[in-house]
Amino acid sequence: MRNITLLLSIFVLAASGLIFSAFRQADPLEESITFVRRNLASYYDGNAENRLIRKYELNFTNTGFCRYKRYFHNGKTEYFAFNLSKFTDLDYYGSTSSGVLYLRTRGDDVIVQTHNDRSGDVDSMANFMILPIKNIEAEQLNELRARLTMTCQHLAMKK
Repeated sequence: MRNITLLLSIFVLAASGLIFSAFRQADPLEESITFVRRNLASYYDGNAENRLIRKYELNFTNTGFCRYKRYFHNGKTEYFAFNLSKFTDLDYYGSTSSGVLYLRTRGDDVIVQTHNDRSGDVDSMANFMILPIKNIEAEQLNELRARLTMTCQHLAMKK
């Protein structure tokens, strides 16, 4: 009898947890960041700079920080980062098969660092970050712009 009672109580607790989690509203900020992360990762053109770049990392944190790091074959490393709350607009130059995406910020809000460069390590600021993109349509760019703008607004409200 105790085993049945124990199993019944475990079942009731698990069922109530599922019911309560089903009615939990998704966080719009987290949803937007996940959308941006997934889309930019799928449209990123790693072959555009394949001769020069050994590997790259493109990350979007749940706190709204965008980080892009490129590792070159010659040992040089470039790092770009900015908070999505500083995002203003994006521009795309190219065709639907390939091009470059400019993520623009309000001011000099993009951190730019180079390491192991022949001219020396450089720390500077910029007002845009460039990503090579492939196979993207105008509707997808518009949706990406809308989600980035929405993310920017949500991050501004959290401050």
